[in-house]
Amino acid sequence: MTELPKNVRWQLWIVAFGFFMQSLDTTIVNTALPSMARSLGESPLHMHMVIVAYVLTVAVMLPASGWLADKVGVRNIFFTAIILFTAGSLFCAQANTLNELVMARVLQGVGGAMMVPVGRLTVMKIVPREQYMAAMTFVTLPGQVGPLLGPALGGVLVEYASWHWIFLINLPVGIVGAIATLVLMPNYTMQTRRFDFIGFILLAAGMATLTLALDGQKGLGISSLTLGILVALGVMSVLWYLYHARDNDQALFSLSLFKNSTYRLGLFGSFAGRVGSGMLPFMTPVFLQIGMGFSPFHAGLMMIPMVLGSMGMKRIVVQVVNRFGYRRVLVTATLGLAIISLLFMGVALMGWYYALPLVLFCQGIINSMRFSSMNTLTLKDLPDELASSGNSLLSMIMQLSMSVGVTVAGLLLGMYGQHHLSIDTPVAHQVFLYTYLSMAVIIALPAFIFARVPDDTSKNVVIRRGKRSAS
Repeated sequence: MTELPKNVRWQLWIVAFGFFMQSLDTTIVNTALPSMARSLGESPLHMHMVIVAYVLTVAVMLPASGWLADKVGVRNIFFTAIILFTAGSLFCAQANTLNELVMARVLQGVGGAMMVPVGRLTVMKIVPREQYMAAMTFVTLPGQVGPLLGPALGGVLVEYASWHWIFLINLPVGIVGAIATLVLMPNYTMQTRRFDFIGFILLAAGMATLTLALDGQKGLGISSLTLGILVALGVMSVLWYLYHARDNDQALFSLSLFKNSTYRLGLFGSFAGRVGSGMLPFMTPVFLQIGMGFSPFHAGLMMIPMVLGSMGMKRIVVQVVNRFGYRRVLVTATLGLAIISLLFMGVALMGWYYALPLVLFCQGIINSMRFSSMNTLTLKDLPDELASSGNSLLSMIMQLSMSVGVTVAGLLLGMYGQHHLSIDTPVAHQVFLYTYLSMAVIIALPAFIFARVPDDTSKNVVIRRGKRSAS
């Protein structure tokens, strides 16, 4: 990295801070949800919409971000992304009702959706191809620190200031980032093909309406007629897209992707697997605070072992998959995650608090192994001409499944908890017991999909670190 020109290094720092802001925000909010609920006069059972609004917006907007960057220029889109994200943060901090907070999170999500894909595009354009991996490692490192710092920082801010500060801290970073982007980043553009606006609108409508319909009468309080209309609109949108994309070379996502059996199996498995995994980062701090009476700070600290386990597993996941194969790893990890989630709940309810960090560390290891294996399984057999489209669809499905997972977790809490939960009471313990038992079943179900993964015919290449010279 040292041989890169000084202006390029500054541009990489800008992208890195964008990655940091986006990853920090996806985790810092979880710890603050119970405090937000008290401040806004809402039940904690409804607060999952704060996360769903952000993640679902990111999923909807992802397909458009790369095309916009090529068309309008990476500097203009990255600057716009930072401004929207920062403005959304300001509106979040000023929100006085849950509806206002949700709308502000949608604005944040539009900025977040453009930030990471456009950041990757920027790196690709400003560094030589042989230095791309080193540059991406540099800019994504802050993105890995974000989830590590987010829960604990959120807990500190909530406990010693107020939940508003988890959004206000984005303002100075956003302002500096926006100015630096305008001054230092070149505005690369590329020749673009015609954007599939019809396909984009159809997919966006399908994802949004079906996710909202899933929340249904319990979470949104909508009538049966409105619920039926949402489901009908969602199904019609998806079916219309399938008709629109048939034999259409300009479609947003080519249907020929699904002719690849490995991709098809991996994509469905990824969606089902991430629905279960997406519940855990939302449920864990909520359970610790409402179910067990932890302070926001201590609940945030408890999330750190999970992130450390996830980061540590990334170093050896290739060797594990090479040794045991995708099918065994994915089936075992899926069933293991269901068991470890029940173990976490059981250990907490029995008061063995000293064991919680170890259980969460193991949960992070298993989750990371599943994520990495699902990603590589899905993409490994795609031909080069479909690789970009397949990766974009996988990224969208990853975000969508996370929003569905949080929605389902909120739905389960609402179903078992009815209208209100008192902190650290036998009733609360019973509600979370039933919720975690239901979650464990949902987490375990994708094992049936992964059991159909064929035997591996090739090995993944392990990139070894260079040996240190003897001192």
